[in-house]
Amino acid sequence: MRIVLYTGKGGVGKTTVAAATAVRCAELGYRTVVLSTDLAHSLADSFDRPLAPEPVVVAPNLWAQETDIYYNVRRYWGRVQEWVSMLLAWRQIDELIADELSVLPGMDELANLLWINNHRESGAYDVIIVDCAPTGETLRLLSFPDVARWWMEKIFPIHRRAAQVVRPLGRALFDLPVPDDEVYDAVKDLFGQLDELHTMLVDQQLTSVRLVLNPEKMVVKEAQRTYTYLNLFGYATDLVVCNRVLPREVTDHYFDAWKATQARYRQTVEEGFAPIPIRDAPLFGHEIVGLDGLREMAAALYGDADPSQVFFAGRGHHIEKHDGEYVLSLQLPFASKDQVAVFQTGDELVVHVGSQKRNVILPRALVGLQPHGARFEDGALRIRFVAPAAGTTRATERS
Repeated sequence: MRIVLYTGKGGVGKTTVAAATAVRCAELGYRTVVLSTDLAHSLADSFDRPLAPEPVVVAPNLWAQETDIYYNVRRYWGRVQEWVSMLLAWRQIDELIADELSVLPGMDELANLLWINNHRESGAYDVIIVDCAPTGETLRLLSFPDVARWWMEKIFPIHRRAAQVVRPLGRALFDLPVPDDEVYDAVKDLFGQLDELHTMLVDQQLTSVRLVLNPEKMVVKEAQRTYTYLNLFGYATDLVVCNRVLPREVTDHYFDAWKATQARYRQTVEEGFAPIPIRDAPLFGHEIVGLDGLREMAAALYGDADPSQVFFAGRGHHIEKHDGEYVLSLQLPFASKDQVAVFQTGDELVVHVGSQKRNVILPRALVGLQPHGARFEDGALRIRFVAPAAGTTRATERS
C-alpha cells in the first residue's frame, strides 16, 4: 500500500501530474484510486469524463473520485449536521441558509482525510493518489489531526459535561436543542479515527507528499514555505516535480528570455530542496487531457520508473526546540565546518557550503530570531536560533 499526495500553488498543474501518476501506476498493475480534495475540482477535466463523489472506474485498475462537501457531510457528519440545523432553525434562520451554514469549518477537511483512511482500510487499492487543494488548504488539511487531538483532549470533555448540565434546563425553559450524547458519540468516533490516520500519514514508507511547481519566483518560494511546514508537521516529502519546463528543442528567440528565467529558478529549486530528488516535466505543445495525454505526461516525468516507489527517505531539514531555543538541522553529508557560511534575510536562511548553496524558508516562529552558533553532528549541520540582542539589526546575520 502506498499513499501519495500531490500539492502546489494553484495553477501549476498538480492535477495533471496526479492523474498522470495514477494512469502510470494502474498500467503497472497496481489497483489505483486517485481522488481530488480541491473544492475547484478539475480531475474530471484531466480524464475528460464525468466523475462522482464515490470512486468511478476510468480504466483497467484505475478509479477516480471528486469529493463533494455535502455528500461528505451527510456521510460522516450526518447526526452532527442535523443538530446544527436544528440549532439554526431555533434561531429562526431560513431553512436553505441553515443547510448552508450547517457545514461547519473543518468538516470537509476531516471528511477528505476519512476518505483516504477508508480507501486504505478497504483493501481495494494498492495505491491511493490524492490531488490536494492549493498549498494553504493542504497545510490546513494535514494539520487537522493535531488540532483535533488537542480539541478532544482539552475541550471536548469539558464541553460534554457542560452540555449534560445545561441540557434539561435549556430544553425546559427555552426549547434549546442542546446536543445529546448521540451527537457527542458521533464526534468522538470521527475524531478517534484521526489518531490512526495521523500515524498513517507520517509513516514515510506508506505516505509521501510531492510538491508540484513551475520554475517561477513566486511559485518556488511558496513551495519552499510548504516544504518547511510539511517538515514541521512530520510529513515526508520524497519528490519535487518541476512542471512546464521549456524544452531545449524550442529555439525560437521569442522564448530566450523565458528560458533564461526558467533556468535561473530551476537552479533555485535545486538549492531549496536538495537532497530531495527533482523531476522535470516539459511544457507540451498541446493540452494534456484524456488517458493518452496523461500517458504522455507520465512517460516524460517518470520514464521507466515506478511512480509508487519512495524516491527519498528522511527529511532535508527539520526544526526542534531544546532548552527554550530552536535548533534547525540540515542534512549536509561530507561537509566540514570551515566550508559553511550562514546568513539570514527576512524569513530566509541561506547556507553556503563551499560552492554550493541551500535556501531554507523559516517558519514564523523563527522569523523574529537570529542564527547563533552551529555545529556538525551525524552528518547534519545544527544551527541554534536565539532572540536578537537589543539594538541589533537582523537584515543580515553571519556566523
